[in-house]
Order: sequence, then structure tokens, then C-alpha cells
Amino acid sequence: MTVYLDHAASSPVRREVLEAMWPFLVSGHGNPSSRHTPGQQARRALAAALEEIAEVVNCRPGEVIMTSGGTEADNLAIKGISLARPRGRHIVTTAVEHPAVLESCAALEHTGYMVTRLPVDGDGIVDAAAAATAIRQDTTLVSVQLANNEVGAVQPVAEIAAAAARHRVPVHTDAVQAIGWLPVDMGALGVDAISIAGHKIGALRGTGMLAVRSRVPLEPLLHGGGQQRGRRSGTEDVAGAVGLAAALRLARRDRMEAAAVADRRDRFVEEVLATVEGAQTTGSATHRLPNCASFCFRGVSGESLLVELDRRGIAVSSGSACAAGSDEPSPVLTAMGYEPDLAATAVRVSIGVHTTEAELAAAAGALREAVRALGSLA
Repeated sequence: MTVYLDHAASSPVRREVLEAMWPFLVSGHGNPSSRHTPGQQARRALAAALEEIAEVVNCRPGEVIMTSGGTEADNLAIKGISLARPRGRHIVTTAVEHPAVLESCAALEHTGYMVTRLPVDGDGIVDAAAAATAIRQDTTLVSVQLANNEVGAVQPVAEIAAAAARHRVPVHTDAVQAIGWLPVDMGALGVDAISIAGHKIGALRGTGMLAVRSRVPLEPLLHGGGQQRGRRSGTEDVAGAVGLAAALRLARRDRMEAAAVADRRDRFVEEVLATVEGAQTTGSATHRLPNCASFCFRGVSGESLLVELDRRGIAVSSGSACAAGSDEPSPVLTAMGYEPDLAATAVRVSIGVHTTEAELAAAAGALREAVRALGSLA
């Protein structure tokens, strides 16, 4: 039986989510744009789900845009805000964003936009004052993730958003990793747009959302029938919205367990550092998500270690799952100042609320054996 320690890549689907979705998968097949009874039943279910999602992130239901996941939400935020009545052609982001943000910015660069990618310190955290200084007269968007997808570093988004507000520049934050572990209150953070993916919190893959303040112009990426107030055309996935709402409700409840999860994570880190040769942690010891532990193992390929651990029944990631299969150095770690050779040894362990001490002990033992086995082959 596999010990699953890759919740940052995708979490197991929650039974409660499937139960909430089931009626709309087997019988509630009406199109929410239709005027007949099945269509109106679907429309009411969709409206109720949007209200619940909006309540979690502190926005209006009409500001919630259902998407196919975090990647689409990030693309819609970056491109949609930047292209809609921009005050300039300059974007501020960080060097450690998710590829969905970085590649969206790069795509806009090909059309003449300029992008400032802020550096981070050795813990993977951007300096809020540097972000404020980077904002220019022609800056049209600032996008800074709430928490990093590789090392779990929590960014000072509220401080950055406050600085951007003084310049009247909209701020987007990718909260895909943070959701379920940190509050994602748009009002408290001071952001204008926030991205979430359902499969990080027990909803189905292929569900996500972008919330954008109604005062912020947004150019749609998908054109068609004008659904979702014209911001994302296409027949809405009612079951997906209902499932995401259920997952968010559970995630808010589970956040009460964050301190206990962090304690288990810390004991696991201590065990690995004490018993696994060459192990060192990456990222901040304090300003990080409670479920994330990231390591480098000098002289051992991260991808080889992943395969060796999988053979021993332990599922983890080598850096970001979005770059799975790549043996290139982690771009997040190189941005943090790690040498490429060391950055290529990155392994990320991400646990869930229900991960047990016994599972973590088994993982620590498997790590010790795997590193020893790979070291003997070097």
C-alpha cells in the first residue's frame, strides 16, 4: 500500500464532495441557461454554490468565475486584467511563481509587455518593499502567489497589495497552494483577484475558480454565449461548482488542524535531518505552509530518489509536480540562490490532515534507505 505524501500536487477526492456532486452527475443534467424546470433547478444549484464559494473568499457571488482549474484561473487573471483597458504595459511578479503565472507573463512579453520578476531571499520570500518600489506609472498588474508550490514559502501579499493600492494597481494572488491552510479573504489580503484549484482540497481535478472584483476590467479568454457575465463563456459545470463549494467548506473546517499538521511535519523533518545522510531543508522554517517539507540531498538526483521511494511505496514529488519528469534544477531553488547541482536534488513532501505519524515514520525510513542505496551506486 502506498503512503501518499504528495497532497500539494493533488489531494484525494473527499467522499463528502462526491456525495454533494452525485445528484448533478446522474440526474441533474439541465443546462443552467435553459428556462425549463431542469435548467432552472441547475441554475439554483449553481447560484447556491457560487454564494458559498464567494463567502469563503469574501467577494460577491457575481465576482466568482468557475474555471477548469488553477492554470486557467491564473491565465485569465494575468492576461484578462492586463489586456482589459490597461493603464500601461508593465507587470510585476516574482521569480518563484507557478508556471501558469510565469508563462502567462512570458506570453504577454511576446506582444510588447514588460515584466519585472522580483527576486526572493534564501527562504523563497519576496521583499515587500522591493515589490512596492517596482511599481511604475505604467504598471497594469501585480501578481504574487500567496504560498509557493515547491517550498511552501508564504509571501507578504497583504503588504504588497497595500502598496499597489496606493498606485491604484490591481493585485492578483495565486492561492492554489494556500487554500485549506491559510485564510483566503480577499478583503483582508487587499487583493483584486484570487485563483483557486479544487484538486488541492479534495474536489475533482478540472475544477477551479478565479474571483475578480467587479470594478476590475477583465478581457475574457473564452468567447461564446456570454455565460458568467461574459467573463468566461461556456455552459457552466454545475456539479463541479457544487463539489468545489463542498471542498471549500471542508477545507475551512480542516484549517483548525493546521497546527497539529505542522507539528507532525516538524517531527518528520527532524527525523530526516537526523538520520538521512546529506539531507538539508529548503525554505523558511517559520513562514511556510504547515503541510510542506522540502529537502535537498547532495549528490542524489531528485528524480532518481523519487523513483526509488516509489519502489518502496512512498509517493512524493521532486520539486513541483507541474514539472514532473524533468531532471532540470528546480527554478524555485535556483532563484533562492541554490547551486544548480544541489537544486536538481530537490524533493517535496506534502502531507494532509489525515496523514499519520506511522506513515511519516515509514517515509523517513524509506528516505534513509533510498539515499543510502543511490549513494552506493554513485
